Amino acid sequence: MIRSRRHLRRSAGKAPCVKVTQICAGRFHHFDLARQLTRHGVLDAFFSGYPASRLVAEGLQPQLTKPFPYVFMPYLGLLRLGRCGARLQQAMFWQAQQTLDKFAAARLPHSDCLIAFSGCGLHAGRAAQAQGMRYVCDEAGAHIAYRDRVLTEEYRHYDAQFPGLHPRLLAKELDEYQQADIITVPSEFVAQTFVEMGVPREKLRKVPYGVDLRRFSKVSDPPRATFEIAFVGEVSVRKGVRYLLEAFRRLKHPAKRLTVVGAVAPVVRNWLASNPPPDDVRFMGHVPQIRLKHILSRSHAMLMPSVEEGLALVQGQALACGCPVVATWNTGAADLFTDGQEGFIVPARDASAMADRLQQFADDPTLRADMSAAALRRVAELGGTDRYGDRMVAALKAASASF
Repeated sequence: MIRSRRHLRRSAGKAPCVKVTQICAGRFHHFDLARQLTRHGVLDAFFSGYPASRLVAEGLQPQLTKPFPYVFMPYLGLLRLGRCGARLQQAMFWQAQQTLDKFAAARLPHSDCLIAFSGCGLHAGRAAQAQGMRYVCDEAGAHIAYRDRVLTEEYRHYDAQFPGLHPRLLAKELDEYQQADIITVPSEFVAQTFVEMGVPREKLRKVPYGVDLRRFSKVSDPPRATFEIAFVGEVSVRKGVRYLLEAFRRLKHPAKRLTVVGAVAPVVRNWLASNPPPDDVRFMGHVPQIRLKHILSRSHAMLMPSVEEGLALVQGQALACGCPVVATWNTGAADLFTDGQEGFIVPARDASAMADRLQQFADDPTLRADMSAAALRRVAELGGTDRYGDRMVAALKAASASF
């Protein structure tokens, strides 16, 4: 049926009107993606772990939503209460993705293409391919085996043992990489981890995320009396917190201050108890997104020291607030800005290089002002989330047309 409809569209001499089904248990960037697919008129259905009320609140059309919140929402509840150890957390997350995957597999509409967040699409992907659809695995981070290796190495520096990614989650995502017709990734860093792990480059499609310019803009200037640095994100091993604090320690300035925004992971909390940060480091915990633009606008620079990340969206948010960024290559920074123009890109795990770049900002206000202005220009060029949507729809249409 699908093939005959596609054949009729092409034989009539018209560009194919691709219809897309989407699956994602969590939020990630997929709410943005669902809105973009709707904007382009190609979304057939969105299978989600959130309830219908949340999906409608995110601006999605009720008739397009297929909620299955019965496992994912209890998982989120336990997570927020802090009653979920690492192994239980991974097991519940795997179960939430697995049940949503099977729920979608049994109810797929007759679309042209299925795009499923990694971990959510193996069963639905096979069912889609059996119907003549293309299956696209959407990976937000590094190749899962690369991720497992890097985190195992990094946990040792926190006097902790990485429990390892859940074996079923690891096995499923590896199967998805193999099963998928194409794999979408957000940055060159992620693409290179896949190539390093043996995935052919021709199977990958790089589609960088956009910045929500409706929520982020420059609203003030940094203070003159102090030198303010910001970090925004989960305060975790993966985010390179120990390099953040070491780089800040090496920075020489009489009135420096580091503002850390984000929830502190248990492993890092234990490590901080034995390695207490200085008084000029302020931990703010979770901050509503509406307040972030004020923190970023008042910061002279943002430091993102991640050891593994697909494409840290907060980098684009900082640029939109006129805040230059110092980031590792492993944050996907190279797909958002140019080293030496809107910020600096340094090797992962190199606190000395991070400190040197921060010192340049501290010592040269003119350089900092020039990069702040360049950051605002760069964000305007990136084009916001609509540009991301345009690129993703083009990738999905190309995948469907090549079938």
